[in-house]
Amino acid sequence: MMHDAIAAYIERHGLERFAPQAVLFDMDGVLFNSMPNHAHSWHKSMTECGLEMSEKDAYLYEGMRGVETIKQLVREQWDRELNDDEAQRLYQIKCDYFAACPPAQKMVGVEKLMTWLHEHGMTIGVVTGSGQHSLLDALEQTFLGLVFKQYIVTAFDVLHGKPSPEPYLAGLKKVGVDATQAIVVENAPLGVQSAVGAGIFTIAVNTGPLSDKVLKDAGADIVVKDMAAALREIRGLKN
Repeated sequence: MMHDAIAAYIERHGLERFAPQAVLFDMDGVLFNSMPNHAHSWHKSMTECGLEMSEKDAYLYEGMRGVETIKQLVREQWDRELNDDEAQRLYQIKCDYFAACPPAQKMVGVEKLMTWLHEHGMTIGVVTGSGQHSLLDALEQTFLGLVFKQYIVTAFDVLHGKPSPEPYLAGLKKVGVDATQAIVVENAPLGVQSAVGAGIFTIAVNTGPLSDKVLKDAGADIVVKDMAAALREIRGLKN
């Protein structure tokens, strides 16, 4: 599966070979099993605000900056535009619900994948649309020696969140490689669109309730079921 996808990527980008030097990870649903908490918090907070968002819907908006998600919901459901201050006020309600959730645990298998990448000289970056300080502040300590602050892009670093390519373009700049020298590990359709829009080979790890087809239709080069499968596919590049 990986070799066919790589061959198609090489042809599409006119490359002689594909030799990635960095891997950019999304955070929620990729590094941390935090999406159930996000889904619960979005549903509860938006219901409180008079907006509709089911827990499953939260996965479709995953990766978008929180204030942008609020603005889009209001645009679709109330047919009006919110300014940044209004959107931030509603987003804070969501953040308060999230802060009350149990701490999210590391995604099974992701540390093993990151350790293998580190041992093989690949730079590890994180590109997230999150503005949740509780998770962002824990990244370096949780993945000690694997994740470093200078290689992290958050909601506070960009003007346009996913699905815009801006977050992943910023990630490439931080890790110091071109798009064709990187791999993205994502789990959300908007994140996949962002990575593909930036020209990066994208592995979608389907850790949520959406179908594989949703991720493939978003442009993922390959879709796998878990981090162990992602490791097997990436390891195959060195064989």
